Amino acid sequence: MSDVARDLLIVGLALFTSTIGSIGGLGGAILLVPLLTFGDMTITQAAPLGLVSVIAGSVAAGRRQENDGIVNHRFGVVTELGATSGAIVGVLLAGSLSNTMLTLVLAAAAMLASIGGAWRRGVRWKPNPAMSSSEVGERTGSLAGAYRLDGHVVPYTPARLPLGIVLMMVSGVVTGLAGVGGGFLKTPLSSEVMRLPAKVAAGTSTFTIGLTASTAFLLMALDGRVNGSDAALVVIGALTGGTIGSGLQRRMSPQMVRRGTAVVLGVIAVLLVMRA
Repeated sequence: MSDVARDLLIVGLALFTSTIGSIGGLGGAILLVPLLTFGDMTITQAAPLGLVSVIAGSVAAGRRQENDGIVNHRFGVVTELGATSGAIVGVLLAGSLSNTMLTLVLAAAAMLASIGGAWRRGVRWKPNPAMSSSEVGERTGSLAGAYRLDGHVVPYTPARLPLGIVLMMVSGVVTGLAGVGGGFLKTPLSSEVMRLPAKVAAGTSTFTIGLTASTAFLLMALDGRVNGSDAALVVIGALTGGTIGSGLQRRMSPQMVRRGTAVVLGVIAVLLVMRA
């Protein structure tokens, strides 16, 4: 493959995976990293590029999702404390697991998250006709909030936070070990364990995975593991993909977001098993 073709392929893969990742709050890295390893990269080389795609995709999608009122910053910051601490541990432990073992662990986690998202039926949170559009967003002094759905306002309140934060720490360790952003774990954890609406879970996850990925990426950069030219190509693709993905998410129903996320997670699990 020529250098030009290789560069275009990296941009195209980053665009595609960031589009998919922004819709479901998964982060494009969980798709991008295994796809890059089907070429001439090892998972160690691909991991920093995965983190770059997560950061760029998060920045691109953030403005639109913020305007739509589906990012709960308070919830995100609270759960991010666990995820970031886990990410530091993961980077420090990088290399302690073989590529094959790490890939299989990621595949198992993706499949469990896929089954959890596909299993539930219906919509957990219902519109409240008494609420106005001025109440959309985060509730002052609380992790609760409300978002717009089909012209109505839907209130929600997170649950089981202690368990969720512990599991977020696990997702952070995965981020540090494999450079996959952790969104494929954070979104289903927020939705199915802590009971956020699917769109809010996806939007908040897109916001927080950028923070987790930034921590892990900084440590990898200090360790000299970042290829600058490849990272620049990923940024181009991921910025475009994040913009496209957030626009598509706006037009999708919560059920479509949840079920689509479950399907993508299943595909990810299969790809990872094939890579192993």
